[in-house]
Amino acid sequence: MLIDRHSHITMHFSLALEDGSIIDSNFAAAPVSFTHGDGNLLPGFEDQLLGLAAGDKATFRITAEQGFGQHNPSNVQQLKRKLFPADMKLVQGLVVSFMDAARGELPGVIATIEADDIAVDFNHPLAGKLIVFDVHILDVRNTEKRASPELNAVKGPA
Repeated sequence: MLIDRHSHITMHFSLALEDGSIIDSNFAAAPVSFTHGDGNLLPGFEDQLLGLAAGDKATFRITAEQGFGQHNPSNVQQLKRKLFPADMKLVQGLVVSFMDAARGELPGVIATIEADDIAVDFNHPLAGKLIVFDVHILDVRNTEKRASPELNAVKGPA
């Protein structure tokens, strides 16, 4: 069975940068299972799986546009040191959790520190990056509901 937009997929995967640095992988762990289109993977990753079958191994190059988007300079905000807890040690690369207007969590990465001016990057850490997506498809099942022939059978008395 080939993967289509109604498939339940079980697979191993890895995400890496172009230089080979592994971002995430489950090849040494339990496989993941999901239904195509359920939001577990970005559409640009899911679309690459279409047409693959159980047993297939593949490598895809996911562009920034297909993956986490381009880096947007307007998502880097300049904040004053006084907005952070006084006891918080700020270092470049530190991920800090902020609250957005809807009171949801919004992570930001400390990009630069210059005296009392702190630049916080709210872009996804993988924005602007080409991602190498390796997959090994273990199982594919169709999740479309179809009428079963047994439902049409008439049972006689027991």
